[in-house]
Amino acid sequence: MGCSRGGPLGGLPRAPLALAMLLLCTYFFYCLTGPCQPLRRSGPPGWPPQARPPLFPQRPPEPPGQEEEEEEEEEEEEDEAAGAEEDAPDAPDAPAGALPVASGSGQKKFPQAIIVGVKKGGTRALLEFLRVHPDVRAVGAEPHFFDRCYEKGLLWYRNLMPRTLEGQITMEKTPSYFVTKEAPQRIYNMSRDTKLIVVVRNPVTRAISDYTQTLSKNPTIPSFQNLAFKNLSMGLIDITWSAVRIGLYVKHLDHWLRYFPLSKFLFVSGERLVSDPAGEMGRVQDFLGLKRVVTDKHFYFNETKGFPCLKKPEGSSRPRCLGKSKGRPHPKIDLQIVQRLQEFYRPFNLKFYQMTGQDFGWD
Repeated sequence: MGCSRGGPLGGLPRAPLALAMLLLCTYFFYCLTGPCQPLRRSGPPGWPPQARPPLFPQRPPEPPGQEEEEEEEEEEEEDEAAGAEEDAPDAPDAPAGALPVASGSGQKKFPQAIIVGVKKGGTRALLEFLRVHPDVRAVGAEPHFFDRCYEKGLLWYRNLMPRTLEGQITMEKTPSYFVTKEAPQRIYNMSRDTKLIVVVRNPVTRAISDYTQTLSKNPTIPSFQNLAFKNLSMGLIDITWSAVRIGLYVKHLDHWLRYFPLSKFLFVSGERLVSDPAGEMGRVQDFLGLKRVVTDKHFYFNETKGFPCLKKPEGSSRPRCLGKSKGRPHPKIDLQIVQRLQEFYRPFNLKFYQMTGQDFGWD
């Protein structure tokens, strides 16, 4: 029987004791030095460091305060349901530095193309038509990342995207981006190569459609003319009303062109998307670098709704039309009110035609 050494550690071998001390020192070293700094994100010239998009999730954003946009989301729930299961985000990917992350079938990537506008222009129809294409994978619900949820971070945003295979493109649509001041900078900072699609419509018709949607949710709101005019007798338009302000397309586009060249934009006619969906879809597919798969054979005109629907896909029992909220009849607006609004928008429309190189025929 040998002698035991005194003290509580006397019986421990020296090698395990040295290893334990090494681990303990390492732990205290990392506690004192703190975590590594996040990767630096690049942006346009003059971009302030504090304005760079967060890479890691942060505190949840404040609840959205724009009731009209919330109403728009409620209207779209019926249409988004068709793709919700397909596009549901997976469990969070790790580690954070590997972008995109390969897991399962395909990869999650940031969108290469975004439908950024405009509300009540035909963005939902365009997205549903695009989802027919086998090389397009799109988020069904509107992410609202670049206007409401930016503080959740880029990893949160990427995790919303569906997985894509080689040769497929990722897309999303949030029409409020086009009128959100911060959106161009934020999208540029994610990727300056992002393709941007804007669906535009006669701004007078669009404003009436916007009002019709709000009226369906709140029948007690003031009349269209009371909201559209500061002084009806003098014909003063109230451009602070969002239904009017959204239609000033040239002003919004001018802000976007500070970050993206015109070549990164495609302007889709909301009217032609109804009268000639195959023709407009041909332009969209060309812009996205896709083979023209979605053609006139995919559409039929629904006389009841007044706009085109997708023919019955294989394995489905009925054709694919947008929800009951789409194509609702507009309230009757006095002709003089409509004419005054047309006069108001005319100079803005002409500048928009000149800037985009397209005559949309609204005047």
